[in-house]
Amino acid sequence: MKLNAKQLRVTPPAEGELERTERRPIRLVLDNVLDTYNIGGLFRLAEAVAAAELILCGGSETPPSSRIHKAAVGTEKWVPWRYFPSAEEAVKQLRTEIAGLKVIAIEQDSRAEKLEEAAKLARAGNPIAIVVGHETDGVSKEVLDMADMIAEIPMWGVNKSLNVIVSAAIAVYGIQKSD
Repeated sequence: MKLNAKQLRVTPPAEGELERTERRPIRLVLDNVLDTYNIGGLFRLAEAVAAAELILCGGSETPPSSRIHKAAVGTEKWVPWRYFPSAEEAVKQLRTEIAGLKVIAIEQDSRAEKLEEAAKLARAGNPIAIVVGHETDGVSKEVLDMADMIAEIPMWGVNKSLNVIVSAAIAVYGIQKSD
Protein backbone atom coordinates (compact mmCIF):
# COMPACT_ATOMS: atom_id res chain seq x y z
CA MET A 1 0.00 0.00 0.00
CA LYS A 2 1.36 3.43 -0.96
CA LEU A 3 0.85 6.24 1.51
CA ASN A 4 1.20 9.99 1.16
CA ALA A 5 3.31 12.02 3.65
CA LYS A 6 0.37 12.80 5.94
CA GLN A 7 -0.69 9.15 6.02
CA LEU A 8 2.90 8.07 6.71
CA ARG A 9 2.97 10.26 9.82
CA VAL A 10 -0.04 8.53 11.35
CA THR A 11 -0.14 5.06 9.75
CA PRO A 12 2.20 2.46 11.20
CA PRO A 13 3.31 -0.44 9.00
CA ALA A 14 0.94 -3.38 8.91
CA GLU A 15 1.62 -6.10 11.47
CA GLY A 16 4.72 -8.04 10.45
CA GLU A 17 5.43 -5.78 7.47
CA LEU A 18 8.74 -4.50 8.85
CA GLU A 19 9.87 -8.02 9.69
CA ARG A 20 9.01 -9.20 6.16
CA THR A 21 10.90 -6.35 4.51
CA GLU A 22 14.01 -7.73 2.87
CA ARG A 23 16.76 -5.24 3.65
CA ARG A 24 19.34 -4.71 0.92
CA PRO A 25 23.07 -4.99 1.68
CA ILE A 26 23.58 -1.24 1.72
CA ARG A 27 24.29 1.12 4.56
CA LEU A 28 24.14 4.90 4.61
CA VAL A 29 26.81 6.51 6.76
CA LEU A 30 26.18 10.15 7.70
CA ASP A 31 29.54 11.78 8.41
CA ASN A 32 28.65 14.67 10.72
CA VAL A 33 25.44 15.64 8.91
CA LEU A 34 24.01 18.32 11.19
CA ASP A 35 20.72 19.55 9.75
CA THR A 36 17.85 17.55 11.23
CA TYR A 37 15.80 18.03 8.06
CA ASN A 38 18.61 16.32 6.13
CA ILE A 39 18.85 13.53 8.71
CA GLY A 40 15.09 12.94 8.53
CA GLY A 41 15.18 12.94 4.75
CA LEU A 42 18.01 10.42 4.80
CA PHE A 43 15.96 8.13 7.04
CA ARG A 44 13.19 8.38 4.46
CA LEU A 45 15.62 7.54 1.67
CA ALA A 46 17.02 4.58 3.64
CA GLU A 47 13.49 3.23 4.08
CA ALA A 48 12.62 3.80 0.41
CA VAL A 49 15.54 1.65 -0.75
CA ALA A 50 15.22 -0.87 2.11
CA ALA A 51 18.74 -0.11 3.30
CA ALA A 52 20.06 -2.48 5.93
CA GLU A 53 21.02 0.38 8.21
CA LEU A 54 21.58 4.10 8.61
CA ILE A 55 24.65 5.12 10.60
CA LEU A 56 24.67 8.51 12.32
CA CYS A 57 28.09 9.92 13.21
CA GLY A 58 29.73 12.86 14.92
CA GLY A 59 27.49 15.84 15.59
CA SER A 60 24.47 14.25 13.91
CA GLU A 61 21.38 14.39 16.09
CA THR A 62 19.73 11.05 16.75
CA PRO A 63 16.15 9.90 17.28
CA PRO A 64 13.99 10.43 19.14
CA SER A 65 13.83 13.97 17.83
CA SER A 66 10.73 15.89 16.82
CA ARG A 67 12.78 17.73 14.19
CA ILE A 68 14.05 14.49 12.62
CA HIS A 69 10.55 12.97 12.87
CA LYS A 70 9.02 15.87 10.94
CA ALA A 71 11.19 15.17 7.88
CA ALA A 72 11.40 11.40 8.36
CA VAL A 73 7.60 11.07 8.59
CA GLY A 74 7.97 8.16 10.97
CA THR A 75 10.59 6.19 9.03
CA GLU A 76 13.16 6.83 11.78
CA LYS A 77 11.18 4.24 13.76
CA TRP A 78 11.36 1.67 10.94
CA VAL A 79 14.95 1.90 9.69
CA PRO A 80 17.63 0.15 11.73
CA TRP A 81 20.16 2.77 12.86
CA ARG A 82 23.20 3.22 15.08
CA TYR A 83 25.33 6.10 16.29
CA PHE A 84 29.14 6.35 16.32
CA PRO A 85 31.25 9.23 17.63
CA SER A 86 32.91 9.48 14.19
CA ALA A 87 32.43 8.12 10.70
CA GLU A 88 35.98 6.78 10.85
CA GLU A 89 35.02 4.61 13.85
CA ALA A 90 31.83 3.53 12.08
CA VAL A 91 33.71 2.43 8.95
CA LYS A 92 36.24 0.48 11.02
CA GLN A 93 33.46 -1.28 12.93
CA LEU A 94 31.42 -2.06 9.80
CA ARG A 95 34.49 -3.59 8.18
CA THR A 96 34.95 -5.94 11.14
CA GLU A 97 31.26 -6.95 11.03
CA ILE A 98 30.63 -7.31 7.30
CA ALA A 99 32.83 -9.48 5.10
CA GLY A 100 33.60 -7.95 1.72
CA LEU A 101 32.17 -4.53 2.59
CA LYS A 102 33.04 -1.81 0.07
CA VAL A 103 33.01 1.76 1.35
CA ILE A 104 32.06 4.40 -1.20
CA ALA A 105 32.40 8.05 -0.22
CA ILE A 106 30.35 10.54 -2.25
CA GLU A 107 32.52 13.62 -2.61
CA GLN A 108 34.20 15.98 -5.02
CA ASP A 109 37.84 14.98 -4.83
CA SER A 110 40.79 14.68 -7.18
CA ARG A 111 40.67 10.89 -6.59
CA ALA A 112 36.96 10.63 -7.40
CA GLU A 113 35.69 8.21 -10.03
CA LYS A 114 32.43 8.22 -11.95
CA LEU A 115 29.37 7.00 -10.10
CA GLU A 116 29.05 4.21 -12.68
CA GLU A 117 32.28 2.70 -11.34
CA ALA A 118 30.75 2.50 -7.86
CA ALA A 119 27.75 0.68 -9.31
CA LYS A 120 30.10 -2.06 -10.52
CA LEU A 121 31.06 -2.79 -6.90
CA ALA A 122 27.41 -3.32 -5.97
CA ARG A 123 26.67 -5.38 -9.08
CA ALA A 124 29.57 -7.66 -8.12
CA GLY A 125 27.52 -8.63 -5.07
CA ASN A 126 29.49 -6.65 -2.53
CA PRO A 127 27.76 -5.22 0.51
CA ILE A 128 28.30 -1.46 0.40
CA ALA A 129 28.39 1.50 2.71
CA ILE A 130 27.76 4.87 1.10
CA VAL A 131 29.23 7.76 3.07
CA VAL A 132 27.81 11.26 2.69
CA GLY A 133 29.19 14.24 4.51
CA HIS A 134 28.66 17.43 6.40
CA GLU A 135 26.59 20.05 4.61
CA THR A 136 29.54 22.44 4.22
CA ASP A 137 32.70 20.42 4.83
CA GLY A 138 31.72 17.20 3.08
CA VAL A 139 33.13 13.77 3.95
CA SER A 140 36.07 13.95 6.35
CA LYS A 141 39.58 13.48 4.99
CA GLU A 142 40.07 10.46 7.26
CA VAL A 143 37.08 8.67 5.77
CA LEU A 144 38.04 9.65 2.22
CA ASP A 145 41.43 8.04 2.83
CA MET A 146 39.76 4.86 4.19
CA ALA A 147 37.21 4.51 1.39
CA ASP A 148 37.53 1.81 -1.24
CA MET A 149 36.29 4.36 -3.72
CA ILE A 150 35.40 8.02 -3.88
CA ALA A 151 32.59 8.63 -6.34
CA GLU A 152 31.55 11.97 -7.72
CA ILE A 153 28.20 13.03 -9.09
CA PRO A 154 28.69 14.90 -12.38
CA MET A 155 27.75 18.57 -12.31
CA TRP A 156 27.47 20.60 -15.51
CA GLY A 157 26.11 23.92 -14.26
CA VAL A 158 27.70 26.83 -12.46
CA ASN A 159 26.65 25.47 -9.04
CA LYS A 160 29.01 22.70 -8.00
CA SER A 161 27.20 21.21 -5.04
CA LEU A 162 23.95 19.46 -4.20
CA ASN A 163 22.06 19.08 -0.94
CA VAL A 164 23.20 16.00 0.98
CA ILE A 165 19.80 14.30 0.59
CA VAL A 166 19.84 14.84 -3.17
CA SER A 167 23.43 13.60 -3.42
CA ALA A 168 22.66 10.52 -1.35
CA ALA A 169 19.55 9.71 -3.38
CA ILE A 170 21.38 10.02 -6.70
CA ALA A 171 24.22 7.88 -5.35
CA VAL A 172 22.03 5.17 -3.79
CA TYR A 173 19.82 4.78 -6.84
CA GLY A 174 22.76 5.07 -9.23
CA ILE A 175 24.86 2.52 -7.37
CA GLN A 176 22.12 0.03 -6.64
CA LYS A 177 20.22 -0.01 -9.90
CA SER A 178 17.44 -2.55 -10.07
CA ASP A 179 18.55 -5.99 -11.14
